[in-house]
Amino acid sequence: MKIILASNSPRRKELLAGLGIPYDVFVLQGIDESYPPTLPPHEVAEYIARKKAKAYKNVNLNENSSLFNSQLSTVNCQLSIILTADTIVVCDGEILGKPHDAADACAMLRKLSGKTHQVYTGYCLQTADKTVSGTVCSDVTFKELSDEEITYYVEKYNPLDKAGAYGIQEWIGYIGITGIRGSYYNVMGLPVQRIYEEIRKFSV
Repeated sequence: MKIILASNSPRRKELLAGLGIPYDVFVLQGIDESYPPTLPPHEVAEYIARKKAKAYKNVNLNENSSLFNSQLSTVNCQLSIILTADTIVVCDGEILGKPHDAADACAMLRKLSGKTHQVYTGYCLQTADKTVSGTVCSDVTFKELSDEEITYYVEKYNPLDKAGAYGIQEWIGYIGITGIRGSYYNVMGLPVQRIYEEIRKFSV
């Protein structure tokens, strides 16, 4: 079955490629990623992932083949799996999304400093007649970060495209993270072990 990754995230592309499973990238623009304010934080990522997948439900991939990131000319819609995902960071019950600017990024990292927080990645795999979704959680612990360390990281790495204002695979992860419980790759943005097992089920 053809895997269609509905994400432009370079980290998700890298992680999915690491599974050795051929895939293509196709991203619809302007998908509403809002969620009900009463939704518990641990349910938000999966809710958004399913919402993203729903936007692809009636899309004719063949008619939109020119928008794929490769030279794909045709897709058998019945044999394609759309993969969507969303990652959020939760600290003390507060959802930390992508920072608006450098000041917001610094503020988020100060909240994470010296604490254990949760990273939730929700995923959804969808075919023409089947939808499977779930959430994977990892606990991440930061040491007490100095203002100098926070400022250096934000200025040098500009983590405005990352939930919680950090990338575990970057400098801040090297010097700041003292412990992880759960999947490291989930913190990067895609729980590849779980995704691998879910994809296998589609071929059974």
